[in-house]
Amino acid sequence: MTDFAPSLADYPYHIELTTRAQDCEALGHISNVVFYSFFDSVVNQFLSERCELNVATSKIVPFVTSSQCQYMSKVSYPEPVAVGLRVIKLARSAVTYGVSVYAGETGRRAAHGQFMQVFVERATDKVVPIPSHIKLQLDALSEELE
Repeated sequence: MTDFAPSLADYPYHIELTTRAQDCEALGHISNVVFYSFFDSVVNQFLSERCELNVATSKIVPFVTSSQCQYMSKVSYPEPVAVGLRVIKLARSAVTYGVSVYAGETGRRAAHGQFMQVFVERATDKVVPIPSHIKLQLDALSEELE
C-alpha cells in the first residue's frame, strides 16, 4: 500500500457519515467490515454527484475488483466520521482510489486503504474504457494532488 496522506485536507473529495450502534462488534467498536462500507459510500457518492453516474440504470458501471484497509485507531458509536477520497492511479478501464477515514471531534486518522474499480458494460460484463465524462472527473480528482 502506497497511499499515506496525513490529513483529510490531502483528499480533495470527502463526505461526513454518522456511525450507528449496529455498526459495533462485540468489543464495542466499529466493525472492520463497516470501514469497507465507508469506502464504498464515498466512491459511490462521488460517482453519483460529480460523474452523474446512475448505477441502477447506466449501461457502463464500475465493479469493485480489489480493496484493502489498514486500521490505525478504533472508532466507537456515536463518533462521526469523515471519509476522504482521491485518485491514485487511473488507467484505460480501471481506477484505484486512495481512501482514509477520520474519526471524532479531533479528526484522528482511523483507517486508510485502496479501492479499485474496473468499468464494464452492464449487459455483457466485459471490460470497457472509462467513459470520457467520468474520466474527466477522475482526472480532476487526481490532478488536485499535485
